[in-house]
Amino acid sequence: MVGRTIEEVLKNFPHVICINDGSTDESEFVLEQIAQIKTINHPINLGQGAAIQTGIDFALQDKKLEFFVTFDADGQHGINDVKNMIDSIQGSNTDIILGSRFLGSTQNMSALKKFILKLAIKFSNLTTGLTLTDTHNGLRVFNRKVAEKLNITMSDMAHASEITQRIADEKFVYKEMPVTITYTEYSVMKSHNPNLNAINILFDTLLHKVTKK
Repeated sequence: MVGRTIEEVLKNFPHVICINDGSTDESEFVLEQIAQIKTINHPINLGQGAAIQTGIDFALQDKKLEFFVTFDADGQHGINDVKNMIDSIQGSNTDIILGSRFLGSTQNMSALKKFILKLAIKFSNLTTGLTLTDTHNGLRVFNRKVAEKLNITMSDMAHASEITQRIADEKFVYKEMPVTITYTEYSVMKSHNPNLNAINILFDTLLHKVTKK
């Protein structure tokens, strides 16, 4: 799945950075076979937040890059959604565009996961003052100003809440766009227990809020 996803991305975008976050399957070998990408290996699993920050830090070294995309490699996201988001942000005053499955559509999402995600959205909107319909969507497009100021410190899945808080604190101009999220067999297997992960997101976000005070 990882290889197929990257091949599809490379058909449309030449600058691809992949973070192998301490994988224990064949992912590292698969990435090594794709010469067109830059692969960075974490020796141990540090979590999605840390992986994203590693990718951003590396990409920022190229001073010519204007826009950045976070894109899961498990087949959940669609390349056409990325194209639409990039078309929208170019030439606009928008700093960051967030994908929303609840403005768009989902495939194979359980009712329990939807319920928990809705709770996370309400909590995030309440604590940040933002008005979002999907706060834990991994598909984002943002400009260099955002990339330079994100500084993600939450290593695990709760990094998404940290990103929304940073949007609020820095007063970035943001908007959402509809996207399609497909929960593949691989993505469900990779997350082990997606409903437990969603509960952990709520707990970690609340803990982060408390420790910041």
